[in-house]
Amino acid sequence: MGIFDRLGIMLRSNINDLISRAENPEKMLNQLILDMRSQLAKAKQQVAGAIADEKKLQAQAEAEKKQADEWEKRAMLAVQEGRDDLAKQALLRHAEHMQAAVTLDETWRKHRSETESLKNSLRTLNDKIEEAKRKKNILVARQRRAEAQQRIQETMSSISDKSAFETFERMAEAIADNERKALASAELSEELSGDSLAKQFTALEYKADADTQLLALKQKMGLLPAGETAAAPKQIGAGGKAAADVHDAELVDEDADEPRKGA
Repeated sequence: MGIFDRLGIMLRSNINDLISRAENPEKMLNQLILDMRSQLAKAKQQVAGAIADEKKLQAQAEAEKKQADEWEKRAMLAVQEGRDDLAKQALLRHAEHMQAAVTLDETWRKHRSETESLKNSLRTLNDKIEEAKRKKNILVARQRRAEAQQRIQETMSSISDKSAFETFERMAEAIADNERKALASAELSEELSGDSLAKQFTALEYKADADTQLLALKQKMGLLPAGETAAAPKQIGAGGKAAADVHDAELVDEDADEPRKGA
């Protein structure tokens, strides 16, 4: 089983454990990201170890090739010196090192291919973790909106019987009723206070004064026929009635004198 297979199993185990505990989604996502980054750090260490092994194999293969070259040179030196026996032994050593170099080179090349695959997988895992971090922020925002919506719905459900609103309506009606009672009481107190007869005459005088002002306004605006003037309001009070009687008597006397003048 590869290191990334084990990493996937550990991540799935952590996710399932968080879900089974039914923790807060935001805390779950934060913990999941932390677990991913922790596993990524471990995976980096393992990949780094694999890279180190690959470089070690490469160095060993190069060392064996170098040894093989050295023994070949020694064999050539032995031949030059007429020591074929030494040359044969040197060639045997050359063959041994060459065989080891070929084996190590093959192992190194295979290991290098696997290491490259591990590095690609590590980059992919890192990209997925970064993507998960970005998605986490979106998921947290969606979760908060969902919680807010749920609280609103719960609040609306708790007052669905309209009891609170009905209480408000009853209080508003009671206040309006108290206001009407207060106005009625004030009106009644005003009507019962003072001389009612004097109040009635005061109202009549106010109406007469308003009529006089209206006629004066119409005359000023030129809305009255020529020769028509505003009638003077009747005066009520000391001497008012006597003045009216004298005016009426003068009119009667003038009517009585007109026939005599004609005669």
